[in-house]
Amino acid sequence: MRFSVRARTVLIFLFDLFAVLVAWLGAFVLRFNLQWQSGYDTVIWGGLGLLLLLQAVLVWNLGLHRSMWRFVGLHELVRVGGAVVFTGLLLALVALALPQGFGIPRSIVLLYPLLLLFFMGGGRVAWRLWREYRLYHSPAARRGLQHRSLPVVVVGAGAAGAWLLRDLTRQKRWRVVGLVDDDPSKHGLKVSGVRVHGSLSSLPSLMATFRAKHVVVAIPTAQREVLRRVSSLLDEADFQLLTIPGISELMSGRVSIDALRPVAIEDLLGRDAVSIDSDEVGQMIVNQRVLVTGAGGSIGSELCRQVAVFKPAKLILFDHSEYALYAIAQWFADHAPTVKVVALTGDVKDEVRVDEVFASYKPSLVLHAAAYKHVPLMEQNNAWQAVRNNVFGTLNVARAAKRYGSKRFVLVSTDKAVNPANVMGATKRLAEMLCEGLNNNSATRFMIVRFGNVLGSAGSVIPRFRQQIESGGPVTVTHPEITRYFMLTTEAAQLVLQATTMGDGGEVFVLDMGEPVRIVDLARKMIQLSGVSEDQIPLRFSG
Repeated sequence: MRFSVRARTVLIFLFDLFAVLVAWLGAFVLRFNLQWQSGYDTVIWGGLGLLLLLQAVLVWNLGLHRSMWRFVGLHELVRVGGAVVFTGLLLALVALALPQGFGIPRSIVLLYPLLLLFFMGGGRVAWRLWREYRLYHSPAARRGLQHRSLPVVVVGAGAAGAWLLRDLTRQKRWRVVGLVDDDPSKHGLKVSGVRVHGSLSSLPSLMATFRAKHVVVAIPTAQREVLRRVSSLLDEADFQLLTIPGISELMSGRVSIDALRPVAIEDLLGRDAVSIDSDEVGQMIVNQRVLVTGAGGSIGSELCRQVAVFKPAKLILFDHSEYALYAIAQWFADHAPTVKVVALTGDVKDEVRVDEVFASYKPSLVLHAAAYKHVPLMEQNNAWQAVRNNVFGTLNVARAAKRYGSKRFVLVSTDKAVNPANVMGATKRLAEMLCEGLNNNSATRFMIVRFGNVLGSAGSVIPRFRQQIESGGPVTVTHPEITRYFMLTTEAAQLVLQATTMGDGGEVFVLDMGEPVRIVDLARKMIQLSGVSEDQIPLRFSG
């Protein structure tokens, strides 16, 4: 049955008053061994009138009539308990403090609140249990779920797994057929009626037994490591690995199970969060004017977000792409409106415009992220443009920083500047040498930070592979033995800021990129995570 909001609140209000009636009369019936005592009529009916009035006031003030019983939980029961305790204490005060307690038997003082709690709290719990049974556990509901749902295995039988399982069982799309957990003390036990079949190594056989094609990881700690293990265990299987953005957010209610999504390659390649000296970075940025070139790019925009955390006096966004600049400016308008942001269009190759920006705003910290960085595109026909942008553009910004007294200048460089084998790497190495030269006899500290491929950035191979997979392949890799380093955009931006605080001028900082990844393995893993096989999406070596 469906009721309007007004009708539902009225019904709940009346139910709580009815609970008073039943509890009060029931207490007297129990007190006198299920027999009615006519000598207590005045006490019974007079006390009932006062209790109904008191209950109406409490229910209204506590908002108990506005609660949704299908979601009743501990918080709601605590509020009910509070109302019952208050009523019981008031009744005890009347019975014990006033002359003869108006004839109220002492045992009623104990029986009435117990019965009231039973009827008010029990009624709510019974309603929720009935709804849960009818929607998810009745024979009809089970037949419907079996017919429409997909079998799924949950990795992790802890608190996060229990929360995830609870929400999955309410979804018509999913049917949890089993759990796995490396804790041997949980093997053979059940969580919400679903068996823990064994350790993580038993996952392939369990999926084969139940013909499951989906796995959900529910282990908040070391989640990336678990994702990698699951991916390796099912390397040859046709399956889809799913995750949710933050199991802790699911448990706190900030994210629903509807946010369940396929695992992306970034989830497997990314590393654990880095820890930087926030105090030192904050002292460098707070109340200072900060200029970020290439502010609309993948690295530049993340640098802007990281800088904004430390409350700069002004954040100057500089980019030649109108749309990219508009996008990052709008992000700040929506998510960080208190940050003083200045969005400026311009090209680092335009010496006049660069000088104008520095003359107007005199930034104390310059983060130079503007660059052409796509390796194949910068070869041959675009080589001179790479020199103009990466070398002379850097020279324009660096000279302006020195001329207008900036305290620090940071060049965001690349690991391809090490013994460069391509035009892009050579231009970035030359830009580094210019900054090293300008650092001599300068009040401005010039520093260089090198790192490798950033996951999902504009120059990364991952968006290209994803596009090739979506179009049906083939996925092209230059050579079977080529390797690359990868890191997260947020991690790269944080480490750039950390390096900025460490430098005295003239240093080249190289970020720890972790272990190199074979690009062919990366391509194969992306094909696998897309839910298809190499037979459907072939690999091709392009040379």
